[in-house]
Amino acid sequence: MKTFRLPDLGEGLQEAELVEWRVKPGDEVSADQPLLAVETAKAVVEIPSPQAGVIERMFGKAGDIIRVGAPLLAFEGEKEDDAGTVVGAMETGASVVSDAPATVARGGAAIRAVPAVRALARKLNVDLSMVTPSGADGVITAEDVQRVARVLSEAEPAEPLRGFRRAMAQNMAFAQAEVAAATIMDDAVVDAWVAGEDITIRLVQALVRGCRAEPVLNCWFESATLSRRVLSKIDLGIAVDTPDGLFVPVLRDVANRSPADLRDGLNRMRADVAARRIPPEEMRGATITLSNFGTISGRYAAPVVLPPTVAILGAGRMREEPVVKNREIRVGRVIPLSLTFDHRVVSGGEAGRFLAAVVADLERAA
Repeated sequence: MKTFRLPDLGEGLQEAELVEWRVKPGDEVSADQPLLAVETAKAVVEIPSPQAGVIERMFGKAGDIIRVGAPLLAFEGEKEDDAGTVVGAMETGASVVSDAPATVARGGAAIRAVPAVRALARKLNVDLSMVTPSGADGVITAEDVQRVARVLSEAEPAEPLRGFRRAMAQNMAFAQAEVAAATIMDDAVVDAWVAGEDITIRLVQALVRGCRAEPVLNCWFESATLSRRVLSKIDLGIAVDTPDGLFVPVLRDVANRSPADLRDGLNRMRADVAARRIPPEEMRGATITLSNFGTISGRYAAPVVLPPTVAILGAGRMREEPVVKNREIRVGRVIPLSLTFDHRVVSGGEAGRFLAAVVADLERAA
């Protein structure tokens, strides 16, 4: 029996959710024929067969979380000759999702509870990292565990995060632990705009102007070596909200594209995201990010910088409010802006000059 294991998915991805089998036991398949679809942190992708053969056995079912290196299926044959790259643990299924809770929480402080309380938590299915201690010196008591158990009994059943939401949780936790984030904010008065101005495209063009003013914000940072790589091409990650979570597809080479070309590319990208058909390579390699969260709600924010990038520009909802010009007060249209940057790499002055260039570009006439 020849076992085919989940191959290395690239981009540091170590797991995927099994979405759908495309074959069944007894099927004769050819090399490169799609065997199954999996959902990763990047996209829904098909896994092709590494060889021709007859399917003898399949491991896992739709909804299982499978780690890289775990068995997917077995081909008929006498000699064991694993196909695929074998890396990492071999667990599959719900057991991967429901690993034992961590023993460290709350910013690195150890959870303190006597063995009897830990046993009670296991019995009541309470994760001790969710419990606020009331005992002396931060010790979790039995009453603390029972209080949380009562709250959980009135809540909806636990729903494991899967697919893109699971990836979002992991990416946000990594970014929070890795990046020295700082945020500055300003407003752009856009009364010079003509009717029907494309807000998103103007934001893209303004971000390009900011990168030209301070190229260091369009770079990747290598934390292991404390080195940065300033990039000449601007590949813009654009945050897209969906019912399945946050996607950040990449609009390539935005500095050298016309407004019409940018709009066409953005429309295609959003359609691919909505249809869950966006190729994995279109979710990789952003050099800086734009979040136009104002299309939903909000004025200012502190968007999250995802390594290895060092900056994200956020735009809040356009609004009318009093503005002062030439010592006179009038009503103007204002776009609130928030720039979050990695302070390990970008200085406050560099961030300020970047944002000033963005504001100046937005306030010009088209």
